[in-house]
Amino acid sequence: MVTAVSTTEQDRARVVAAEVADPEMPMLTIADLGVLREVRVDHEGVVVVTITPTYSGCPAMATIRADIEYDLRAHGFTAVRVDTVLSPPWSSDWITPDGRRKLREHGYSPPGPAPTRTGGPIPLTLAAPPRDVRCPHCRSATTELVSPFSATACKALYRCRDCLEPFDHVKEI
Repeated sequence: MVTAVSTTEQDRARVVAAEVADPEMPMLTIADLGVLREVRVDHEGVVVVTITPTYSGCPAMATIRADIEYDLRAHGFTAVRVDTVLSPPWSSDWITPDGRRKLREHGYSPPGPAPTRTGGPIPLTLAAPPRDVRCPHCRSATTELVSPFSATACKALYRCRDCLEPFDHVKEI
């Protein structure tokens, strides 16, 4: 049976999916992060949500998928499918201005511009790329890398040399 797709239902589904929180940084939604790529209702009435992980091996993706399905079903959508796409790969440039503001407000240093790639192989570097990292607490630029990895692979641990507070920096990807 083929049903007409209601723009209103598609818009409503997008609002619900866009509000799903990131399980690792719950102050952000998947829309804030740019992980949510598309929400549509297909010709059979199935809500199809397309997401792109921040990393291809991101452990939060299973939870995000389950949360999308749960929230949509809780709002009356009975047929839901979540698709994952890896191309183009997620970029930290996809984090919205509101998402960057939320990161700062919650003690995270948001990423700077993502590195530009011109094609070809990605060069192997053994040192962390230089970053202009400001302390989210006092806004000082006098910060130091403590560890290239924090609680998750998408963050690095820094410390401010002025206020001495540690903080996570969301990496540029």
